[in-house]
Amino acid sequence: MSDSRHATDVVVIGAGPVGLFAVFECGMVRLRCHVVDALDAVGGQCTALYPEKPIYDIPGFPRIDAADLVRNLEAQAAPFRPVYHLGQRVERLERTADGWCVTTSRGVEITCKAVLIAAGVGAFGPNRPPLAGIETYEGRSVFYYVTRREDFRGKRVVIAGGGDSAVDWALSLQEVAAHVMVVHRRAKFRAAPESEARLKALAAGNAIELVVPYQLQALEGRDGRLDGVIVATLEGETRRLEADVLLPFFGLAMELGPIATWGLNLERNLIAVDPSTGTTSVDGIYAAGDIVTYPGKLKLILCGFSETAMAARAIYPRVHPDEPLHFEYSTTSGLPRI
Repeated sequence: MSDSRHATDVVVIGAGPVGLFAVFECGMVRLRCHVVDALDAVGGQCTALYPEKPIYDIPGFPRIDAADLVRNLEAQAAPFRPVYHLGQRVERLERTADGWCVTTSRGVEITCKAVLIAAGVGAFGPNRPPLAGIETYEGRSVFYYVTRREDFRGKRVVIAGGGDSAVDWALSLQEVAAHVMVVHRRAKFRAAPESEARLKALAAGNAIELVVPYQLQALEGRDGRLDGVIVATLEGETRRLEADVLLPFFGLAMELGPIATWGLNLERNLIAVDPSTGTTSVDGIYAAGDIVTYPGKLKLILCGFSETAMAARAIYPRVHPDEPLHFEYSTTSGLPRI
């Protein structure tokens, strides 16, 4: 079989935490997986958006950084030898005699018995502020994600936005940056109340500067290097903030992409599933994680983990129709060989 054509038991769409754990749960019932993700690395938003941010609700870990969680999940899946197709997305699904043929944006074809969608919120990208010439600064002085806090040590940082990302990174970066300025159009923030209280306490002590009520108006600099951010009030009053870096946190633009055309029952851009099996409205397609909805659904990583365990066991009869699945605990079965 050529490098562009493959066969497996399950194609997992999405290599975030839930997708990685889906590989493990499928492996525990002797199902082989290929994994497709549009990003160039595994981990989804944990890798792309907040690798250094701590997570507190993963069982067994009182605190774990997002990047460490991804590394652990990748290591946990490794014994089942998943094949990753990164930097590409699934463009087409075609039904075959006994399953599906998945075709990616790079022309890779994978035949499988079942598809498990664990694509988080779907394809995502930043909401860019409408500033003239901003693209010339992107990747050098303007960043929409923070992947390494150390990159901002000693820098003059302007953070724009009033949500959790803006406030959380202001709290974190003030520990390493030379100066942190938070630009927001009003004095009230949309972040968690305790985070907003910490932000304002630090501002009262001059550890952070709150630039309110202002909005971004223009950028100043040369050759992609920022040296000033112009902000303005609604009345037209302007200020120049001396800055090395601008971090605009105006949320993510999210879309399902080709998934929206696959005939799945969607509710508000989420995939409706049976929570006991992960089955969708299309036979042979399953889903788990933040992309699914059902009564009582909680968008927590730990809930997505549980959903993959149930989906893997629902998929099993498609791959091993003549072999009944006997439930076993991992302490008894160990890691099966596949």
